[in-house]
Amino acid sequence: MLKSKRAKTDPWLARLLAAKPRKVVAVALANKMARTGWALMTRREDYREASAAAA
Repeated sequence: MLKSKRAKTDPWLARLLAAKPRKVVAVALANKMARTGWALMTRREDYREASAAAA
């Protein structure tokens, strides 16, 4: 994930990669993905990617 195209285009991930070591960013990304998954499961919703205006 950290070497993918998304890593270069996602502003949150790009800022983190510029400021923190790669392993710290990997843990932060895993945490973010786990929180998203948990929220989706508990709310019983489908994933909706944020619009460009919201990012």
